[in-house]
Formats: sequence, C-alpha cells, structure tokens
Amino acid sequence: MPLTKEQLLAEVEDLLRNAPSMQDIVGNRDDAIPWMGRFAAVIRAWDFARSVDVMVCQQLISSHISTSMITDGHRRILTLLNEARHALRMETVGPLAVPVAHGEVFDYFDEVRRIIEIAKQDLLFVDPYLDAEFVSRYLSHVSKGVTIRLLAREKLPTLLPAVDLLAKQFGYAIQVRSALGFHDRFVFVDHNACYQSGASFKDGAKFAPTTLTQMTDAFAAMSQTYEDLWSKAKSER
Repeated sequence: MPLTKEQLLAEVEDLLRNAPSMQDIVGNRDDAIPWMGRFAAVIRAWDFARSVDVMVCQQLISSHISTSMITDGHRRILTLLNEARHALRMETVGPLAVPVAHGEVFDYFDEVRRIIEIAKQDLLFVDPYLDAEFVSRYLSHVSKGVTIRLLAREKLPTLLPAVDLLAKQFGYAIQVRSALGFHDRFVFVDHNACYQSGASFKDGAKFAPTTLTQMTDAFAAMSQTYEDLWSKAKSER
C-alpha cells in the first residue's frame, strides 16, 4: 500500500534529522549505506519522476574521482530532501509556520538553512541588520550558481568585508544594496516563495521567541514591493 503524504513527510523529516555528514559518506560508514538506500526509496515514492535526480546523486556520492563531486552529490541530496519536505508540508499542513522558542538558536538556524538550500536560481534576503555573522552562518549553505542578493543597511561596515572574502574564496555571485524605509525581515526564494522572520536572521531566537512564516496569499504583493525597493536601492557591491 502506498504511503500517505503525511507518512512520506514523516519519512523525509526523519531522513533530514539523521542525514550523514559528507565525511561519513566519504568514509563509507556502515550507517550511511542504509540511509542512502532509504533516501532513494522515499524520493521515488514522493515523485517517481525524480528517479533520474536520485541516480545522479548516487553516482556523484560513489565517485572516487574527486571530493568536489562527492560534495556536490551530498548537497544535491539535501536539496532534494528539503524540496520534498516543503512540497509535502504545503500539501498536508499548509504553508510553513514555525514558532521558535527563546534560546532555540540552532532550531532557528536549521529552519533557515533548509529554506535557502531549496534555491536553485536566486535568493533575496531583506534585513536591515545583516552582518558578518549572518554571512558566515548561512551563505555557505547556498548552492553554487545561485545569485545571492542582500538588501541591508545598519551593519554594512562588517557585512561588506565578509561578503567580499566569501565571494573571493568560493566564487559566489553576491550583490549588496542598501535602502531606507524597511524594517521587516524576509527571504525570497527563486522568485516564487517568500518567508518572513520575526527576528533578524543573525539573531533568530537569541534574545526572544520568534517565528518563521511562509507568505502565500500576500506573496505577489510582497515580492513586487521588495523587488521595487531593490531596483531603487543603492549598490554597495
């Protein structure tokens, strides 16, 4: 009997919680092998058309040519699982709405990381307090080839040097602009999804409880508002 969407979501969530590190996969640890088999079965059960993506991931992970290919395979696996997770969430429990208690800073980070790993083309962060800590915490989780846009204001003296160093070392395409008149915090993913954070991305849950909420009904209006603000903002990088 096929799994229900709720059961599939539970499987995907458990796979993400117990995902082996890249080092575990390179070392061919015994517990990584059954995890890989379970990953393949769950993704095919979710969307059989993704079987080709699963095969590509498996080929990259089993590569003995270069560590970079294994790294790419590991990132693709996590991206595919996060895509399945969010698609199933929207089909079962509706848009993402995650309350994060005071002090649960890792839970907040992990939710944001999962969101940005979905991006395949473009990420736009809107937050007046983006700084160097934000760069080191999140941007290394963005897939290569994704354009990163940062709309910031208050912490530019620490933000810009960190962005320059990250872009230089890893080749990310990062644009930074500044503007007045905005206070909320959003991340827009591939021009088709938007998530609002109740706290600055750099401080999520550090000082108070907060939430991460997917904007659905208001998405088109919010996207237009911040794309217009971006187009008029001052280029800092």
